[in-house]
Amino acid sequence: MNKYTQTYFITNDCMDINYKLTPIGAVMLFQDCFAQYMTTEHVAAFDVISDNIYWVVAELNMEFTAEMPFWSEKIDVSVWVSEVAKLRMYADFELSHNGKVFAKGNSCWFILSTETRRPLPIKLIADKFEICEEFTLGEHKKFSLSEEKEAIKTITHKTNLSDIDFNNHVNNKSYINIANATLDKDFKLTHFLKKMNVKFMKEAFIDEVLTCTTYRTDDSNTFIHKIEKDGDAVCDISTVWELKGEQTEISTYPLQIRSF
Repeated sequence: MNKYTQTYFITNDCMDINYKLTPIGAVMLFQDCFAQYMTTEHVAAFDVISDNIYWVVAELNMEFTAEMPFWSEKIDVSVWVSEVAKLRMYADFELSHNGKVFAKGNSCWFILSTETRRPLPIKLIADKFEICEEFTLGEHKKFSLSEEKEAIKTITHKTNLSDIDFNNHVNNKSYINIANATLDKDFKLTHFLKKMNVKFMKEAFIDEVLTCTTYRTDDSNTFIHKIEKDGDAVCDISTVWELKGEQTEISTYPLQIRSF
């Protein structure tokens, strides 16, 4: 089995004010599908913790290529192991609606020792999966940020219980939400997220203060978001936005509500 596919329905906790799936919702569905895939070989987070091992995602790269589907609509998420190195495992993925891909990306994963918090050879897990050398965004490249031009906003966030995942550190969704909070509301209402690149560098925990500074670049629609803890880099995020076209009123959309 080269690819693993799971079907989901869009629920109200991952839709925006126009009833469409949010980028964050798409990220979380991919990560859930990845976890489901790992359970097929009993190496999901709750399986390996007894061996003093835990999963971390080091990079996430994602592009949105078509209009996002609506609340209650069915989507398919496919994920596969696309490349394996000594310490890293890459998983590529696609999200599709009615057979059309609307989001795609890749991710880089490590397994760490709970005792040393250092990476372990990924073959302990990757050998269980057949590699499918299909790359959604092309060859896996080293993460790099555009050159910063001007800092436009800095915010702080004290982490709380809602930020914490099953590894007892700040979850990926929280970092992206913090970065998103630095952008102007009017800008987000008139633009849509086209591309996102995330690099996770250091763990953060509950009751810690994270500082996020967002910078403009030479491209007016590309932003760099740098999240730090006590002056140390925790997470770097790059987002690329595009201007929305003419908007259609929500009421004119023929929402297809599934039967329960």
